[in-house]
Amino acid sequence: MKTTTVLIALLLAGCAAQEAGPEIRLAANVHPTDLSCPRSSNCVNSLGGSGMPALRYAGNTAQGMALLRAALASHPEAAIVRSDPVWLEVIFTTPLGFRDQVDFVLGAESGRIDFRSQSLLGRYDFGKNRARMTAFSERFDLLR
Repeated sequence: MKTTTVLIALLLAGCAAQEAGPEIRLAANVHPTDLSCPRSSNCVNSLGGSGMPALRYAGNTAQGMALLRAALASHPEAAIVRSDPVWLEVIFTTPLGFRDQVDFVLGAESGRIDFRSQSLLGRYDFGKNRARMTAFSERFDLLR
């Protein structure tokens, strides 16, 4: 019981540490060109020092997008919020109700899908974004 109380307190402290702000921070029909992570430990990406590889696809961007959407369909906690032909903004909701935003950007010439996954609340995610994107990447590769 005491361990559970301490874990809950730590979780709530991490969540309360970040300033309140809008959950959806992008204007409608605008996708990010910068997938860098802020200096907090609640973000991983495929471009920086996070050590996460980009997703790879063969064919054109429509085929890459179809593959990406198929992989997302197998994740019941994922909801596509906005999209265009080369970009998806997805919100993943954990069983505890925490929301994480993942932006995917497809490279038309490179066959790459770069991503950024970050918590929308708190400064710490206890490795959840990294674990999710590792599992997602494995599932994506199985569909290729």
